[in-house]
Amino acid sequence: MASRSGDKYAAILDAAQTVIARQGYHNAQISRIAAEAGVAAGTVYLYFKNKPDLLVSLFRDRLGLLVDGARGSLAEATGPQEKLRRFIKQHLRALGTRRELAVVTQIEMRQADGAVQQQISKIMKGYFHVIDEIIEEGQRSGEFKQHLDRRQIRNLVFGTLDQTVTAWVMSGFHFDLEALALPTFELIRGGVCECGQGGAQKDGHSGAA
Repeated sequence: MASRSGDKYAAILDAAQTVIARQGYHNAQISRIAAEAGVAAGTVYLYFKNKPDLLVSLFRDRLGLLVDGARGSLAEATGPQEKLRRFIKQHLRALGTRRELAVVTQIEMRQADGAVQQQISKIMKGYFHVIDEIIEEGQRSGEFKQHLDRRQIRNLVFGTLDQTVTAWVMSGFHFDLEALALPTFELIRGGVCECGQGGAQKDGHSGAA
């Protein structure tokens, strides 16, 4: 199998994202993905074993971009509340500006079989780790409720974001996804923070990204 890098590999992933978003995972033929990428169908099999392998590879690559974006948004943040706010904003911004990716992650990847879902679940651990780091810092500092299980808070954060993006996709992109970042942060903060209404000011929140 060819090395999973280079222009052709990237072109095939981009094409897979486009074709799956347009036609659905089950209707996305390797031949159509190859044509979209401008390569022969046989070339796809030099990089990927089959369509499930291509889907998992696409998810791994795109999630890597989301993790990098999340960590970049947190680099200059001070305090767990500000990090949480920035993480939420970055998640909604990243998918809000990538409609095809949002369709693939929120709808089409969930149509894959159980074996693919298990692989995707393992890959998701990298993204969950970013959330966990924010939660752990908040609980150590006493800003987040310490009696709540970290996994419960993580499920609240990611579950809220995930459902928000799914609703946006299912609506046909008929509302501003990123505009929901601050209300979503305030909703989650109200459930997990020990602070009062002035908590956002306490951690230096100014509304900037």
